[in-house]
Amino acid sequence: MNSFSEENTQPSISVVVPVYGCAGCLEQLCDRLIQSLQDITNRFEILLVDDRSPDDSLGVIRAIQLRHSEVECIRLSRNFGQHIAISAGLSVARGDYSVVMDCDLQDPPEIIPELFAKIKEGYDLVMARRAERSHSHFRIFAAKAYFWLLSKLNEEDIDGSYGSFCMLSRKVVNSFLEFNERERHFLFILRWLGFKMGSIEYAHQERTIGNSSYSLKRLLRHAIDGIFFQSTVFLRWIVSLGLLFSILGIILALYFVFQYFAYGSVVGWTSLIVILLVCTGVILSSMGVIGLYVGKIFDQTKGRPLYVIDTIVKGRATW
Repeated sequence: MNSFSEENTQPSISVVVPVYGCAGCLEQLCDRLIQSLQDITNRFEILLVDDRSPDDSLGVIRAIQLRHSEVECIRLSRNFGQHIAISAGLSVARGDYSVVMDCDLQDPPEIIPELFAKIKEGYDLVMARRAERSHSHFRIFAAKAYFWLLSKLNEEDIDGSYGSFCMLSRKVVNSFLEFNERERHFLFILRWLGFKMGSIEYAHQERTIGNSSYSLKRLLRHAIDGIFFQSTVFLRWIVSLGLLFSILGIILALYFVFQYFAYGSVVGWTSLIVILLVCTGVILSSMGVIGLYVGKIFDQTKGRPLYVIDTIVKGRATW
């Protein structure tokens, strides 16, 4: 049993793992985590955040707790999504450092000592960059296109090779927990915080058990949320587009006046109908974009909690 006394000078580490649809690999995950963490310190905890996984993840976690006192189960009241589950785990984490990783073993626990060695060089957080990715060719292409577009919109280079696998200092965790935005993206918040960041590279592992919970529909929704609600660039585009159409309208009006006085006639109804349809489409699209922003403002102003914790089943380890 770990005993975390005040006299112990070893660093304490919390590992936050959102759990969804990976019951089959949780035992192996915890065994490998414990083995890797013991190379660094004897003061650690593993926080498995059950995001209402549809399989028997809760039963597996409780069975693991009988063997490993360092494992703690945080069960949410319903499925809130990966990024909010990470927030819930970090709110409970007590360590001097916190590791965030996925539950599917595509992020190898054996990399954690490298993360720790890097953060001890004076960094506030260390991100793990996937030098090799095991996703399908379509998903890799789609991810590259998404981050290319996001980089253009934000006018800064955003590397899509980084996932959620990282190690954070206590200072970064405390700052992260000050955010109460409902539309949150873990990596975008870390980028906004602006602390001193280091990185290491690792090979993304193949998924051996289960399937990704991110279906094409969920990926598209996640991408739209990331593009629209991390920036107001689309609102600025609407203003620019409105000014452009106003200028074109003035030019077209002057052209019609010239046609009337020079030739005694104006162009036919077909061109007017086309212009009307184009303008109507632009107006409706612009109203739709504004409506999305207003809807998100409405959700935020409700003041509801980001998540609700159903139960916390602590391990037998003490700090």
